[in-house]
Amino acid sequence: MMLPRHVQTVRYMLERLIPVAQLRGINTHFCVWYSTLSACNELPRNLKMSERKPLVTSFNELKRQARRKRKERQNVHEILLQPPENGLLVKQLIPIAHQVYAARSELLSSVSRLVKHIAIYTCSLCGDVHVGHPPHNIRTCNVRGSPSSKEHSWVKGGIGHVLPLVESFHLYDRIGRAVSHNEMLEVDRIPAIVELCIQAGFDIPEYPTRRRAFPVYCVAGRIIDFEKRFPKEISLGKDIDACGFWCKKRLNEDTNSLAMHGDDILAIAVRGMKAWEKMCTGASKLMDTYAFQTCGYCPEVQVGPKGHRVRNCQAFKHQMRDGQHAWQEATINDLVPPVYVYHIGDQQSGKPLVHELKRYYGMLPAVVELFAQAGATVEKNYAHSMREDVVVPEMDEEKLVV
Repeated sequence: MMLPRHVQTVRYMLERLIPVAQLRGINTHFCVWYSTLSACNELPRNLKMSERKPLVTSFNELKRQARRKRKERQNVHEILLQPPENGLLVKQLIPIAHQVYAARSELLSSVSRLVKHIAIYTCSLCGDVHVGHPPHNIRTCNVRGSPSSKEHSWVKGGIGHVLPLVESFHLYDRIGRAVSHNEMLEVDRIPAIVELCIQAGFDIPEYPTRRRAFPVYCVAGRIIDFEKRFPKEISLGKDIDACGFWCKKRLNEDTNSLAMHGDDILAIAVRGMKAWEKMCTGASKLMDTYAFQTCGYCPEVQVGPKGHRVRNCQAFKHQMRDGQHAWQEATINDLVPPVYVYHIGDQQSGKPLVHELKRYYGMLPAVVELFAQAGATVEKNYAHSMREDVVVPEMDEEKLVV
């Protein structure tokens, strides 16, 4: 009866002397052969309908900033604003905006080519996504209308399931007033990452934006702009395609826009992986300087210093807010939401992933898994989530471990 207690004591002493990572390795004698972690700690947790997204800045810091701004408005004096708060561009970030837009175009072209060769499945009930054939048999469909067995109802998916489209209202003047509810159908909605590039210095004729030559001033909390609204040297009708406003032309989403000739799947996957990393890295740099807002309860986003006033939020307790969004600071996951899918380590077996071994499987963003199955090398920052160091046992070995 005392043996288990002694074993626990010895194990506790060994964990204090030897790092835990060594004890949990495969070639140790103090634990089981396979990792039994149910999920990766780095993956974001699925929030409940009543839960709010984690705040980038704490409530106490937001209150402290609000009190400081309130005291500054009481004193009638000029408050110095730095770019981009004063309406001017940050010159160091203009090349990054061009790189992000180019990387996004190349990423869309690469994904659209690869989805013709690699199957993508989505659940018609819960929206879960799987990359590769055949789809997995993991029973995680737990929504209203799903069967009691929690098995997925797989249907063919497309590029929209791998790279979800996140849209934002296009602002002609990012320093101006927010979009009102009555202007909901009058203002164009474009991909949020494209709007971020436009506000950071990338020019698109179909979606003009105001470029100031002189900064705005803040006096007692009010923005004062001495620059003329439409300078004479600027022609608003020049190089603008009128069809871009009414036909809702998507920005450079034609997959034939890039010179990607040939059917070399590996080369396409490598270029797409580099474009994905370049787009995410560049977008993070832009978001460090240019404000980006998201709703705390729904996926709605708005690029700019403040959120819009359109009352179309249908999330938790939206009646108390009269349909308005609970705006907060956004993260890169709000701009480019990663759709995590199960990683297929052994693609040659052709066997679907089983439910009994789901705790041994790793996960990757769907676009990264797509490139990985095409032969591209996965970056080191995904090594922990894809769990390459974990050996997936056979079913008979799993029964012995349990």
